[in-house]
Amino acid sequence: MLRSIATTGRGMRTMVIANASGTALSMAFSVVGLLSPGLFLPGGTDPVTPLTDLYAQAYAARALPLGAALLHQLLISRTGRGLVPLLLVAGAVQVADAAIGASSHNPGMTAGGTVLAALHLGLAARLARSAHGAGSNGIPAAEAA
Repeated sequence: MLRSIATTGRGMRTMVIANASGTALSMAFSVVGLLSPGLFLPGGTDPVTPLTDLYAQAYAARALPLGAALLHQLLISRTGRGLVPLLLVAGAVQVADAAIGASSHNPGMTAGGTVLAALHLGLAARLARSAHGAGSNGIPAAEAA
């Protein structure tokens, strides 16, 4: 379907690096949240409760495996197969994170979720467009010349 995303043009490489960096950052925040759940609570809120711990665990339970799968597809996979659906899922998760951040008045979560959603969904759209314009060898017509 797609040739290796690692061998595509400069703009695509930049998008892949930005997505991988954002994914790694999201995974790191989930680990920090597990170790210190109160660190990301807005100032003046109640101390860490069992529900805060539960939220941090639930966040890590999805962020770590989803992030690992996405990093594998972005950086290691040589075919790019399955990347577009995975980016769509990751983008939807980040849209939900941004909405949760907005409803809980957490500007960092809102901004982070919005930026990561844009990165994931933007790369998914670009890859999908490339796949539809690809020849039988999987290389988009513009890049095959």
